Amino acid sequence: MHVLTVISHPNQDSFTHAIAHRFCEGVKDNGNTFEIADLHAENFDPRWTMHDLSDAPSNATSVEIRREQERIERADAICMAFPLFWFSMPAMMKGWMDRVWTYGWTYDQVNDPNQSLQRSRIGVMLVPAGGNPEHWQPFQFEESMEVLWKAGMLGYFGMTDKRVHILNSSEGSHERRMRLLDRAYDVGISL
Repeated sequence: MHVLTVISHPNQDSFTHAIAHRFCEGVKDNGNTFEIADLHAENFDPRWTMHDLSDAPSNATSVEIRREQERIERADAICMAFPLFWFSMPAMMKGWMDRVWTYGWTYDQVNDPNQSLQRSRIGVMLVPAGGNPEHWQPFQFEESMEVLWKAGMLGYFGMTDKRVHILNSSEGSHERRMRLLDRAYDVGISL
């Protein structure tokens, strides 16, 4: 199995990067291969532009977007690692999704709106969240994010096995952070 791990965090020393790399160690230790797409280090442009719109119907994509799509085509599983920002993902990750998972390549909302054009894959989201989940429970934020990401994004992307891991209290103690890193490793080795 080959795994594409997409990281969205500008700081190479961030906990998000640590989580992603620990996940990849688990992938490797299970005999699988991986590649990393570090969106900030690679200067990915997340802006959705008129060029993207004009390309959509003809499926004539830019070199940058085609490179990302080729990475996806090589992958049997895709892991997206990003910190939780205002109960969502950072703009860089959202822009990657908006620009790379294009109409006509990922989905066809006219002829078959419920079917992805992509082959079946495993989809993983590793989401470090600094907050205390006890503050979220009354509002069911975690459940809402999972529904949005599993049904609205990973489903359209052809992910039939969808795994969302919100890694709560990632700003906690050293021991807490080590347990979250171990959890990321376990997710990687379980693929």
